[in-house]
Amino acid sequence: MFYLLISIFCSVSVGVLFKISRRYETNNVQIVGFNYLFALLFCGLVFTPNLSTIDASAPFWIYGSLGILLPVVFLFLIASITNIGLAKTDAAQRLSLFIPILAAWLIFDETFTTYKIVGIVLGFIALFFILAKPRDSKGSSWKYPLLVFLGFGIIDILFKKIAVYTSLPYTTSLFIVFATAFVVALVPVLYQFIIKKQAFHIKNLVFGLLVGLFNFGNIWCYLKAHHAFAESPSTVFAGMNMGVIILGSLVGVAAFKEKLSKLNYLGLVIALVSIVMIVISQLQ
Repeated sequence: MFYLLISIFCSVSVGVLFKISRRYETNNVQIVGFNYLFALLFCGLVFTPNLSTIDASAPFWIYGSLGILLPVVFLFLIASITNIGLAKTDAAQRLSLFIPILAAWLIFDETFTTYKIVGIVLGFIALFFILAKPRDSKGSSWKYPLLVFLGFGIIDILFKKIAVYTSLPYTTSLFIVFATAFVVALVPVLYQFIIKKQAFHIKNLVFGLLVGLFNFGNIWCYLKAHHAFAESPSTVFAGMNMGVIILGSLVGVAAFKEKLSKLNYLGLVIALVSIVMIVISQLQ
C-alpha cells in the first residue's frame, strides 16, 4: 500500500509543480525537455537496463509513437491545468482509462460484462459533467482536457502493447521510450534557443528536475505496487485512479482555490462510481 500511496502522491505532484511554476514565469517547453532528461537518468540509474538485448524484432514503431506522444500530451496537460485547473485535468487524465477498455472491446473482441458497460457509460457521463463550465465562465476551454483524455488513452494502449512484448524487460523498453521522448522534446527547446533566442534559465532546470523525479517516481512506485499486489491488480488499478481523482480535487480546491460547480462535483462522484464498476467487472 505504501508504494501505491507514493505513486498517487507523485502523480498529483506533477500537476502541482506546473501550477506553482506559473508564478515564476517559467518556460514549459524547457521544463518538459529537462523532465525527460532527468526521467531518463533516473530510469538508467534505478533499472540499469541492458541495451545489448535490443534487436531488430523490438517494437520500435511503438517506442517512436510513445516518444512523440508523451512530450506532446504533456504540453496539453500543462495547458489544461492552466486553463481549467488541477482537479478537472487529473479527472480527465484518469478517465482516459476507458479508451483502452473500449479498444479491447472493439479491436480485440474482449467480452464485456454488464458492470463494464455501465462503468464505461458512467465514465463518459462523468467526463461531460467534469468539463461542464458555468455560463458566465470566460476563457476556459474543453479542448485541452479532451486532448489529455484522448492522448493518455492512446498512450495507455501503447504501453499495454509494450507490456505483452516479453523479449525485452519492460524497464528496458521504458528506458528506450524515455530516451526517444527526450530527443523529441529537445527539438522545440533547441528551436526556441536557436531561432527564437530564448535563453536557458536555471528555474526551468529545477522544475524539470522535480517534474522528472515525480514523473519517474510515479511509474516506479506503480510498478512496485503491482508487484506487491500481484494477486489483486484491480486493487492497484482502482486505488491509483480513484486516489488521483480525490487527491487532485482536494489539492485543486483547497490549495489553489479552484472553483467547481455542482455539476463538476457530481461528475467527480460519477467518475469514482464508474471506476468501481470497472473494478467489479475485473473481479468477476
